[in-house]
Amino acid sequence: MNNIFVYIEMEGGKVADVSLELLTKGRELATTLGVKLEAVVLGHNLAGIDKELSLYGTDTVWVADDPMFSPFRTLPHTAVMCGLIEQEKPQIVLFGATPVGRDFAPRVSSALHSGLTADCTQLEIGDHKDAKTGTEYKNLLYQIRPAFGGNIIATIVNPDHRPQMATVREGVMRKEYAAQPGAGEVRAIDWKKMVTDADLVVTIIDRQIEERKIDIKGAGIIVAGGYGMGSKENFRLVHELADVLGGEVGASRAAVDAGFTEHARQVGQTGVTVRPKLYIACGISGQIQHTAGMDQSSMVISINSDPEAPINKIADYAITGDVNEIIPKMIKYYKQNSK
Repeated sequence: MNNIFVYIEMEGGKVADVSLELLTKGRELATTLGVKLEAVVLGHNLAGIDKELSLYGTDTVWVADDPMFSPFRTLPHTAVMCGLIEQEKPQIVLFGATPVGRDFAPRVSSALHSGLTADCTQLEIGDHKDAKTGTEYKNLLYQIRPAFGGNIIATIVNPDHRPQMATVREGVMRKEYAAQPGAGEVRAIDWKKMVTDADLVVTIIDRQIEERKIDIKGAGIIVAGGYGMGSKENFRLVHELADVLGGEVGASRAAVDAGFTEHARQVGQTGVTVRPKLYIACGISGQIQHTAGMDQSSMVISINSDPEAPINKIADYAITGDVNEIIPKMIKYYKQNSK
């Protein structure tokens, strides 16, 4: 009762990275609250999954293993998740903000009248006092996310309805093994009493899935270009610097919208979240929509003609000047000194 649930999304027979990231954060939250961390897996051929999930501190693994649940279909998944939540009454339920999670979580939230905060960038436990009534609440989930087009960071709480539900984008949270593995106790979900014929009206005839051709999520070095690069031709300098450093190319939304590079390279609130060891921001102003996707980088170097650019506030090193002059000098220097 009143534990923390994390929905485990499966991709090609493997646990999605975002689910493991949520287990890492879930373990932290569960420890703070003094409750158990429980994973919910709906799929097929799930034998042994408990061993992997226990490494991330999972105490209980709820499993519904049947061909019906693979591939994902909204209605049966919703029916089972709602049934299990009503049965076990967790206080917090977390989903990945993936295409599956964005389809699935709102349906569960709506059915349970619980409320849902989408695309959170932070999750914390804290107290809250209602300014109107003076009522004080203890140990609520702070659901933190950019709001109003990314111009502010909002902290959202749900004092009265349970469970508290949130989705989190891939890459926002760290993914790491727990200090001590969880018990990983497997418990079968009695899903047959939860699924009705009406939940099976949709049949998947065929699926076409294209693998990502560009994936910068796990890169150790990222050189990112913004609108300040000036043109698609100038943006090639970003590729050249990334090549000599052995890194990947990223971009701001403004650069992508201007046609300088592909959307798959977009870093930020509406792109991917990255945590490289080195992030070089070239001609990027550093609005919160962008920094939300890279502010966990180990080292940030900014190159910008504006010394007051917001990116400089989070940069470890700020170089003021014309990116189209500075980048060639960096490339030349690196080549001369890396032999």
